[in-house]
Amino acid sequence: MNDFYKIELTQHALKDLDRLKEQSAKVLKALSTLKEKPHLGHMLKGSLKGVRSLKFNINGVAYRAAYIVLEKERTCLIFMVGPHEGFYKEAEHRAKSVTKKQRKNS
Repeated sequence: MNDFYKIELTQHALKDLDRLKEQSAKVLKALSTLKEKPHLGHMLKGSLKGVRSLKFNINGVAYRAAYIVLEKERTCLIFMVGPHEGFYKEAEHRAKSVTKKQRKNS
């Protein structure tokens, strides 16, 4: 049995990736680090409690990925990817719907 976690992107995160066009391959490479180190991103606070943020740079631009680690499923559920500017405000909005779905599935 391998110890890797699965990387899963929500529909919103897939759209984010599409918008990043030529950077998308580099973004996916950065996200793949979560397979071996799912807790690499730092834990967020306040209204984003329970969400982690992975920081990475591409061509000198700071990006973030917001995700939740689902221990039972051994999955990193990524619900947002984008540049740092304005990232957390949108992540807060999206996190509400993601955590509601998780509570339903628990």
